[in-house]
Order: sequence, then C-alpha cells, then structure tokens
Amino acid sequence: MVTNGDRSGVAAAAVGVAALGVGEAIAATRGGSLIDTLGRALIDVAPVPVVEAAVAVSGRHDKTVTRLGVAAGVVAGALGLGALPERLRTPVAVAAGAGAAALATRLPTRSTSTVAGAVAASGVLAAGLRRRPHGLGALAWLATGAGMFAAAHTLQHDLDRKQDNDIRRIGPMGALGVVPQDGLEDEPGLSPLVTAAHRMYVADVNLRPPRIDPAHWRLSVTGKVAHPLRLSLDELADDAVEFDAVMVCLHNHPGEGRAGNGRWFGVPLADLLKHAIPESDATRLVTRAVDGYTISLPLDPLRSGEWPAYVVIGMNGEPLTPAHGFPARVFVPGLYGQYTGAKWLGELELTDDTHADYWWRRGWPAGPLAVTPQARIDVTAPGRAAAGTTTIAGVAWAPPHGIADVEVRIDEGDWRPADLATELAPAAWRRWRIAVQLPPGDHRIQARATSRSGEVQEGRHRAPFPTGPSGFHTITIQV
Repeated sequence: MVTNGDRSGVAAAAVGVAALGVGEAIAATRGGSLIDTLGRALIDVAPVPVVEAAVAVSGRHDKTVTRLGVAAGVVAGALGLGALPERLRTPVAVAAGAGAAALATRLPTRSTSTVAGAVAASGVLAAGLRRRPHGLGALAWLATGAGMFAAAHTLQHDLDRKQDNDIRRIGPMGALGVVPQDGLEDEPGLSPLVTAAHRMYVADVNLRPPRIDPAHWRLSVTGKVAHPLRLSLDELADDAVEFDAVMVCLHNHPGEGRAGNGRWFGVPLADLLKHAIPESDATRLVTRAVDGYTISLPLDPLRSGEWPAYVVIGMNGEPLTPAHGFPARVFVPGLYGQYTGAKWLGELELTDDTHADYWWRRGWPAGPLAVTPQARIDVTAPGRAAAGTTTIAGVAWAPPHGIADVEVRIDEGDWRPADLATELAPAAWRRWRIAVQLPPGDHRIQARATSRSGEVQEGRHRAPFPTGPSGFHTITIQV
C-alpha cells in the first residue's frame, strides 16, 4: 500500500529533478553548468580525507561520481524540504537558491548563466513543493526535468563540437612522424610506447574543461619581469620543440593507470624566462589557469634548466585536447601532475614567496613533489619462446633521470633482472620483459624499478597524501 508519506516523497523527488534540470538548462545557454559548479564547490570545501577517500573509491570516474553526488544531494534536499511544514518550504527553498547563487558567484567557474540557473532552480523548487504534485502530476515534473537535462546536453554538445572544430583548424602541433619503436612491439597486452590522447589519464578539480577560443587566447608573462610578454598560439608554436616524457598523477597507486607517456610539443620555459628577464627579487613562477586556479614553482631551477620545463601546446602531433589543457599547460617532467603546472594556461606571473596555491591552502605540502621510481606489470602470459615459461612484462618510469634497472620477484624469492627495451628518452617510461620458469600453482609476483640516479623503488605501502604513494605492484597468477 502506498502511503501519503510515500506519495509526498515521490512528489518532492520529482520536483527536485525538475528544478535541477531547469537550472542546468539555463546555465547551459552560455556554456555553464549548475551541477558542475556545485560539484566544484563540494570539492573546494570537503576535508582532504574525504576527497582522498572519494578519489580512492571512484578512481578515474571521480567526475561522474561527483556529478551523481550533486544530483543525489539536490533530490535529498527536495525530500527534506517536502517534509517541512508548508509555511517553511518556500522561504527555505528561496534561501537555498540564494545560497547556491552566492556560491556560484565566488567560484572560478562562475558565469551569469550559472547564477541564473541557481535562482531559477530555487524558484521551481519552491513552486513545485507548494503544489505537492501526485500521480500524473509527479510524472509531469519528472518529464520536465528529463527534458531540461536533454536540452542542456544538446547545448553543451553543440558548444563542444564548435570548439573541436576550432581546434582541428589549428593543424598539426609537432610531427609524431614514424611511430617510435623500442623492440617490444611483439608483446601483446603491453602498454603502447606512446599513450594515445584518449587513453591519457585526466585529473583536475574542474568537472568540465573551460572552452577557450584559440583565435583570441593569449599567454601573458607578467609580474616581476623587465619585459612582459603576450604570446599567441602561433607565436608559441614557432619556438616549440618535441620531447618525450611520462606524466604521473599524485594519486597513482602502484599498478594503476593514472600515468601516461606522451610525445609533447612545447616551448622551453627557460627560453621564455630569458626573453622576459625576471627581476632580482622574483623567486616563484605562478602558472595561472584562465579560471584563476594556480600552481607555482620555484624559479631558480626553471631558469637554470635544472628542471626541463615547458609550456606545452601539443601532444602526439596534435593540439592539446580540452581535457588535457588546451590551448596550453605547463609541464615539468619529473614532478607529479598536481605540482607540475596549470592546465588551460592564461598567465605566467613571476612573484615572490608570498603566493599560496590552491592545494597548499587545502593542506598539501608546498612541494613540489618529485615522481619516485615505479614499475608496473602489464602482462603475465604463457611464454612463446619455450614451453613451460611465463612472460612477465610492463612499463617503468623514473623521470627525469631514466630507468637503470627493473627487477621481478616471485614468491618472496630473489630479485631477478628484467630485460629493458630501448629507451625513448630518460623522462619517458621504459618497457621491460622477463621470461621465467614457474611450476604449476599460484604465484605472487612483484616488480620494482631503480633510477639512474640510484633511487630504488620503495616497497612499503604509503597512501598518496601527503607526499605521494609508494609500494610494489603485486599480483597473483595461477600457472
């Protein structure tokens, strides 16, 4: 039997869906997103342990999980409002909408359409809960919400398609040319030497990348410099070079896929700084995204070339994709992604040590944090060279110095050296393989890497926060 309370709950949930759909559609008229704005707010205010737990559980689906969490929160809020006395529903709904609108104005992802969407959503919520629809009425509200979400999706898709067309018109960014080879092309299941753009991991606090018109975009070099610069994409491309390097996420636990090897196209930061001429009291380089998000780096190792840093504008022979930072990002091979530089770059500002970055304010160390050596097992398969053998293969990285050794241990035995493929570049990942004789049964396999600088991969497990993960990639196979 369906009770009045059940009907009220269904009605409130239907109104919540409709309100969120209307808000999302209005925000999408100018490319904004109410859900993404609220999701960014959730990320910004959530305690670091909560964020870390969410990342660990959701993995590479963290953005989808955040959006679903926002939607569920709005529907839950509608249920809560529906349970209030009738005289309180409207003022509480209006107050909630005003709060969301005020929050939207303070966020880097703010837009007038997003604020309008928040106001409209609160109005729909107040009106719907006052009417308390039942039966077909509730279904009508649900249908309205679904229709508004579909309209928002269409608007966003059209804007994305326009930007993709703008990016395609730019043409090649570097020339990948002949696909590089390292001698392990015959190993099925092994990670490619160069990671395709659509396979490269994505990690950032924005749920949707900003849309940037390449024709009007300029990179500004400002602050404590003798010669401020303002450079177009074409001007950067004139001085860009190609380089191979692995990019690693700070949340990449051993064996996970939050790492990718790219052939990048970018301007050495040392060259840009030479043209700008930093002032004597400049100590940090602030890399600032178009939405205000910052990652800063110490200036001295960038100027001297101790850190080979780049303003990257292309990957694998093409312009950067929006998800990977189009039109430009800063990349310092050897630093974790959270510390290597901002995507969607708009400004390089030279300043002193008083600047505080987004992640510093969230409780992470000032850093920067360097990538530690790590080996990953991609393949465990019956060997083709001889009957009774098992092939174990994978990739390893230790940027910027390069991989010196990869070793494999079976069932807590001695470490055995693996064969290394030809090195693409010291900052890139290096593929490896070993063939071993294993008796029937279950076997525990581990891999570890050693860098040319002498650093050996740490075997003790450590969580990413606050200094980065550690531990051996460990798997069990049955022969």
